[in-house]
Amino acid sequence: QVQLVESGGGLVQAGGSLRLSCAASVGTFSSYAMGWFRQTPGKEREFVATISRSGGSTYYADSVKGRFTISRDNAKNTVYLQMNSLKPEDTAVYYCAAELRHIVAAPDYWGQGTQVTVSS
Repeated sequence: QVQLVESGGGLVQAGGSLRLSCAASVGTFSSYAMGWFRQTPGKEREFVATISRSGGSTYYADSVKGRFTISRDNAKNTVYLQMNSLKPEDTAVYYCAAELRHIVAAPDYWGQGTQVTVSS
């Protein structure tokens, strides 16, 4: 069983930065592609970013491209999301996800989520 625990959310002003972390309890972390999704009330969960098992490939939603960076440390079983130039529309609950394939497309596992609030 894979357990994902996010941290690093909080309240930040527009233009500010936050770094989210997701610690994975899993046998072989490097077997899993990792990703970040987000959700606001009344809306479907949406893709934010994904990173391949080795970290060599990354993909982003157009809405965050150039502002967010996903990375991973396979030695620490952790994936990160560096969020810069935050906007009020980035406000959401952010979820970490894991999938046993090259990149995350249909996650096998989810974290519990961490709230990010960007004030204008």
